[in-house]
Amino acid sequence: MSNGKPKYVLPFEKPVVDLEAKIAELQELSSDGGVDLSSQIDDLKAKADALRQSIFHDLGPWERTLISRHPERPYFLDYVETLFSEWVELHGDRNFMDDRAIVGGLARFHGRPVVLIGQQKGRTTKEKVARNFGMPRPEGYRKALRLMSLAERFNRPIITFVDTPGAYPGIGAEERGQAEAIAKNILVMAKLKVPIITLIAGEGGSGGALAIAVANRVLMLENAIYSVISPEACASILWRDGTRGEEAARALRYTANDCLGLEVTDEVVDEPDGGAHRDPAATIEAVGRTLKRHLDELLELDGPALVDDRYARFRKLGRLDEAVQP
Repeated sequence: MSNGKPKYVLPFEKPVVDLEAKIAELQELSSDGGVDLSSQIDDLKAKADALRQSIFHDLGPWERTLISRHPERPYFLDYVETLFSEWVELHGDRNFMDDRAIVGGLARFHGRPVVLIGQQKGRTTKEKVARNFGMPRPEGYRKALRLMSLAERFNRPIITFVDTPGAYPGIGAEERGQAEAIAKNILVMAKLKVPIITLIAGEGGSGGALAIAVANRVLMLENAIYSVISPEACASILWRDGTRGEEAARALRYTANDCLGLEVTDEVVDEPDGGAHRDPAATIEAVGRTLKRHLDELLELDGPALVDDRYARFRKLGRLDEAVQP
């Protein structure tokens, strides 16, 4: 994670990055050569600002999908490092193994003990393989369930961070009960008597996301996505052509504003212009403020009220728009 010029540039943001590189070049030349280029620099900055506004303030679902997958977005452990203190990671499901695609443990948030659970992707090839590209196996969900049960036993709020293409679909994962592990998490989370807040931080894919997202409050970053299926998989099923993902993205209505309008999520957390990867520190700070506000509200409720609140939230999901007959 780094601020400043991204190392990985998306096709539609390349004109802005090229302009910013030109500005940096002129600033360096002005500084080293003693030449006053302030007028040219100001003109380029104005042009870059205007271009940034035109590109990033009217992004389509596919562009937001690409941003949600950007490898320089803040990941779960980046949030942990910045927002939380006294972090202690806990490992294993006490049954088969420790799945590194899901990370969880104990921490303090503004002095209050909390339990943190998040899906973690990797940035280098070695990290990606070790984290299984952020796709948890059943052991990861069982580890999460163990931590949630611990949170209820000691009356600690739970904060989860979702960022996964989906649960791992491998044969071994299926043999060890992938579907059962996800279903059990959903069942148990619905009944926990502690506050639960979820942030959809990047990709929110299918049951692999929902298994740690049955929360009292579901928040979503501006360029995150949250859907039952990825656009490429949707296109493969509908049209037998995974290359039509961009077309599927327009139909799925899985962007942050779509999900907010459909009441699937409760609040959209704004990202800096250009996306979270352009200014990870500002993104993390905004998330921290939003988490604290919602946690303070939920702490006003007792255990049974939290269960009722969560139940009511999910029972109201779904809306049918009937066609008007001519």
